[in-house]
Amino acid sequence: MATDPYATLGISRDASEKDVKSAYRRLAKELHPDRNQDNPKAAERFSEVTRAYDLLSDKDKRARFDRGEIDIDGNPTMNFGGGGFGGGGQRGFRQEDFANFGGGEGIDLGDILGGMFGGGRGGGFGGGFGGGQRAAPRGRNTQYRLKVGFADAATRAPQRITLGDGKTIDLKLPAGVEDGTQMRLAGKGEPGPGGAGDALVTIAIEPHPFFTRDGDNVRLDLPVTLDEAVGGAKVKVPTVEGPVMLTVAPGTSSGRTLRLKGRGFSRKDGTRGDQLVTLQITLPESDADLAARLEGWRDSRNPRAKLGV
Repeated sequence: MATDPYATLGISRDASEKDVKSAYRRLAKELHPDRNQDNPKAAERFSEVTRAYDLLSDKDKRARFDRGEIDIDGNPTMNFGGGGFGGGGQRGFRQEDFANFGGGEGIDLGDILGGMFGGGRGGGFGGGFGGGQRAAPRGRNTQYRLKVGFADAATRAPQRITLGDGKTIDLKLPAGVEDGTQMRLAGKGEPGPGGAGDALVTIAIEPHPFFTRDGDNVRLDLPVTLDEAVGGAKVKVPTVEGPVMLTVAPGTSSGRTLRLKGRGFSRKDGTRGDQLVTLQITLPESDADLAARLEGWRDSRNPRAKLGV
């Protein structure tokens, strides 16, 4: 399993947030399980890519990883530095680091360090480097794919998933959820001598019959009648949270886009995108009354003048 999230996404360590997101979207689209059902290696790679993105898209976690404080899974690291304690590159152990061991109750630094190198009482940390027993292995991680409705994803509605052992868990979708976002459920994987592994849940956002996603925004083409466009009207428009009333100004042309604030997908900072409603004027087929009313009327404008024709 790759340990460098930058290498996993194929970006440099000074990549911007936009670069991180762009690299993830490209790889997630290429490796998505739906497109690689017969390629288990692609699924593993997809999991690695999602793990790397989850770390690097979080400013705090990315900074801590860059300082060597956590690994790609967000677990604390215990670095000894490049040249012994406090050696080059990353800092070594400090006296205050040991003050928290055992609740800070009189732990002797000399005893601990002596034990690590084979001395001291009882061998310390299992008798020194290479001298103790290896930690018992944890159980394997399990992979799940959770289909989420478009509107549920936009509103972050609670989701329920049934695990392999038959138990159900209610999940809260993360802010900024996208198709391919992976959620980690600690200890919900297969059992093992060192504890259970994790459950990795990949979110698959289902398409909607008339909504489409555009970044953090939701787009909708809304049909309106000729009289609503000419004379203006208040019309009902669907949103991911239910219908609302929208004002169509008199003389509105087909193709005009109106914005409903805060009706889109959530962002990682907790804010939400908008819903962009594009009006489409529809005419009735073979309406004799409409044809009679327009008899002899012509629009003198050339609506295609900007196109050079």
